[in-house]
Amino acid sequence: MKVRLAGDTLLLVDFEPVIDPQVNGQVVALGHAVRRRAVPGVRDVVPGYRSLGIHFDPLRTDLVALERTVRAEGHLLEAASAVVASRTVEIPVRYGGADGPDLDEVARFAGCSPQEVIAQHVSTTYRVYMLGFVPGFAYLGRVPSAIAAPRHRVPRERVPAGSVGIAGQQTGVYPIESPGGWQLIGRTSAVMFDPLREPASLLEAGDLVRFVPV
Repeated sequence: MKVRLAGDTLLLVDFEPVIDPQVNGQVVALGHAVRRRAVPGVRDVVPGYRSLGIHFDPLRTDLVALERTVRAEGHLLEAASAVVASRTVEIPVRYGGADGPDLDEVARFAGCSPQEVIAQHVSTTYRVYMLGFVPGFAYLGRVPSAIAAPRHRVPRERVPAGSVGIAGQQTGVYPIESPGGWQLIGRTSAVMFDPLREPASLLEAGDLVRFVPV
């Protein structure tokens, strides 16, 4: 674990530079621990694939004390091999047709039928590694290698909210209408992000996700 400043208002905690559930589990667990400490001036704690961003107010935060807290929680985490308990969220998906315009394309990439693509996509329990891109967009992995089709070279200008896509070994759900280049294989009626809901995002880092065909 390495702790470093990344600008005037961000402390960045780096773990091993790999995409791995255990490494990401450490990131998520440390994020929960830092939030529990409620350090004065800390504005937000943001887990990534293998790093944790801690946003702070430089006028209110004792940076030395914050770094000491982060290192202490990191050492406790290592000593206890702590793992944050995960919840599993099921997301219903209508695959193919107008809801999944790229399903046939992914099937051609995989050399199989569209039904086999669906079967592979729902066969895996995915981990939420991080949220980003737009509010509520969760990066899920890993997609079975046979259907891990690359993203489009030219993104669509508009992807409907609820669209389920694949980009290499990642899959995810577009929470709002936005541009996007992922291969669209289905769509869900689940509301991924609602600013009037608490919490606003349906998913958070560390969650597990299962897609259910409907």
